[in-house]
Amino acid sequence: MSGRTPPETRAAYRRFVPITTRWADNDVYGHVNNVVYYAFFDTAVNSVLIADGVLDIAKSPVIGLVVETGCRYFRSMAFPDRVTAGIRVAHLGTSSVRYEVGLFREDEEAAAAQGHFVHVYVDRGTQRPVPLPAELRRALESLTA
Repeated sequence: MSGRTPPETRAAYRRFVPITTRWADNDVYGHVNNVVYYAFFDTAVNSVLIADGVLDIAKSPVIGLVVETGCRYFRSMAFPDRVTAGIRVAHLGTSSVRYEVGLFREDEEAAAAQGHFVHVYVDRGTQRPVPLPAELRRALESLTA
């Protein structure tokens, strides 16, 4: 695989969230199914936002909608692996954020997978883009790479 960019290490990320794999995450080939990686990304980012007090999933007037996502796979993971998600903000716009997430298997230093997704923040009621609230922006700036 010459020419392929190698996986990043834990040092490239700002915050870390432990994630528990489940038996149901494995597919018939004996590893975590691709769609589960995207759930890991979403879980990690939203866990940080909730922990930082800038997201209340039931009441926040401004919410993030995913408009783009992608993933690169380097190594398989399988239940019962321990997974740690590393998170950083790669781009912070007026109403959008590009999150980048590295998934680390067990205590490995190199990512098993790396992904990204872009949230556009919208008014919960109108679903129209709005500028990031100041408190949210401050929290996201702390994750900026």
